[in-house]
Amino acid sequence: MQSKFQILKAARVIQKEGVIAYPTESVYGLGCNPLSENAVLKILHLKHRPVEKGLIIIAANITQLRPFIDITDQDEEKIHQYKSAMTWLVNKSELTPHWISGKHNKVAIRVSKHPTVIDLCNKLNHPIVSTSANPARLKPANTALQARHYFSDRIDMYLNGNTGELLTPTPITDLETDKKIRNS
Repeated sequence: MQSKFQILKAARVIQKEGVIAYPTESVYGLGCNPLSENAVLKILHLKHRPVEKGLIIIAANITQLRPFIDITDQDEEKIHQYKSAMTWLVNKSELTPHWISGKHNKVAIRVSKHPTVIDLCNKLNHPIVSTSANPARLKPANTALQARHYFSDRIDMYLNGNTGELLTPTPITDLETDKKIRNS
């Protein structure tokens, strides 16, 4: 669990269009404000990832995700009822920037179960980007030290902490069709 000071410091970095590395349910992630094109493009550059692929946005609760998504009350209930960490592909709203959704008409979202993510998103009162902390084709980092090995001083802040119990990145499922896009 992060100290309040570390959460506040990470929130300030994000508010200033910075990029952080932080623990998630499975691996270390890179995060920023999803509305900051500069910060998102920095993450994509660090990962050698094309913008067309899209990114995940995660939040402490569904309310923080609402500006980015267009789902029914029934869909929202389905997300609430799912007990383990799951990334959902859902219809994006008109407010979702192309640098988040890529070439897709859907956006990947997750209501996080990780205490650091929950505290950070609650401090910001909005979601953050979540993509594994690794350059393309390399194994995702499981610790802040591994993330630092990949990115050195090109990341604005590293939040130390333990990842969750998942050993691989969270599964991704299309909410509308229940089709598995990525298994854990």
